Amino acid sequence: MNKPSKSRIHDRFLGQPRWVALLPVIGAVFIAFLVIGMAMPVLPLHVHQGLGFGAFLVGLVAGSQFAAAILSRVLAGRQSDRRGPKSAVIAGLAIAAASGLLYFVSLVCSDRPLVSVTVLLLGRTVLGVGESFIIVGGQSWALTILTARNTSRALAWVGSAMFAAFAAGAPIGSAMYSRFGFSAIALATTLLPLVTLLCIVPLRGVPAVSRSQIGIMKVMASVWGPGVGAALSSIGFGAVTAFSALLFVGHGWAAWMAFTTFATVFILTRIFLGHLGDRFAALKVALASVVIEAAGLGLLWVSPSLALALAGAALTGFGYSLVYPALGVEAVRLAPAQNRGLVMGAYTAFLDVALGFGTPALGLLADHTGLGSVFAASMLAALGSAAVVAASGAMAVASAPRLAAKPMGPCLD
Repeated sequence: MNKPSKSRIHDRFLGQPRWVALLPVIGAVFIAFLVIGMAMPVLPLHVHQGLGFGAFLVGLVAGSQFAAAILSRVLAGRQSDRRGPKSAVIAGLAIAAASGLLYFVSLVCSDRPLVSVTVLLLGRTVLGVGESFIIVGGQSWALTILTARNTSRALAWVGSAMFAAFAAGAPIGSAMYSRFGFSAIALATTLLPLVTLLCIVPLRGVPAVSRSQIGIMKVMASVWGPGVGAALSSIGFGAVTAFSALLFVGHGWAAWMAFTTFATVFILTRIFLGHLGDRFAALKVALASVVIEAAGLGLLWVSPSLALALAGAALTGFGYSLVYPALGVEAVRLAPAQNRGLVMGAYTAFLDVALGFGTPALGLLADHTGLGSVFAASMLAALGSAAVVAASGAMAVASAPRLAAKPMGPCLD
């Protein structure tokens, strides 16, 4: 009688192929982030044209979601470790639905723009907390299914679902906003997470693995290198999400084209090249990626024509796509399995700091020096990320002789 090979046994999770077990998680992340993608191109227009505020408040509203996630990443990580990733995803979906209700309240107050934008900021903050629980739970769920040996692939696939939702959501949100106004975005933000929640509840979750908890400051200290590199590279992402629509509208181009191009290239790169951080030196993959991202942001800064501006968005998406999973390999490598959710939350919090504070800062810059300067500053941030990654690589090379000095045993890659 033929017995299944070890490799085939290891390719299964709870009796089914690992990729099959991962599909519901990816689907949940996709639907949950579709509501965020819908709002991305229309929020700047709603705040600027509908409520009459400038670029600073556009950046503040867009960045408030990420600012809220800074603190909630730790809570989400602990929830995932202690009660299982499914519990974190369910909590996040419920919180995200509540943000849609706040969008409706903001619309009720639209005749008082300051009150309306304040409630909108609160809604974006609540959505940031929900997003934090969904993505940290989804990442931990995927890492459990695919195992730590496939960290880059797991993060890439979950991220692909997230950005596929962004890419699909941008034109859908633009069409809904132009036909029905911001109330359609509020309705979708309320209903889609609730529908997803009903689909997630029956799924078989993975068990909580946390047996001991380590302090958050110790976690932050261990992942600061990958975290700072990822944070600096994410300034460009904040620029594309918050200001590419205004940049394109200013040139007379469709508002959604830049972000959809960025997200489409991002997704395809993660699908076909997301494994590179697992297969090759993760820091080298990250370094090449941020240099490409910087080149794309430079093209968006200049944007002499639609074709070159879209090429810049594509290069930015291609470069940025592999930074997070490649540096995530370095972060997860430092983490005990029982605290993986907390480590992923801490690592992702570095990005939230960059997006939560960097995006409003870019808005201030745009108010004083124009929208083009936003992408110039983001290009410099990406080059700063390259310097951090290169320094981390140099430190790793410097420490290699000490590891190789042991007389017995082969050298390990």
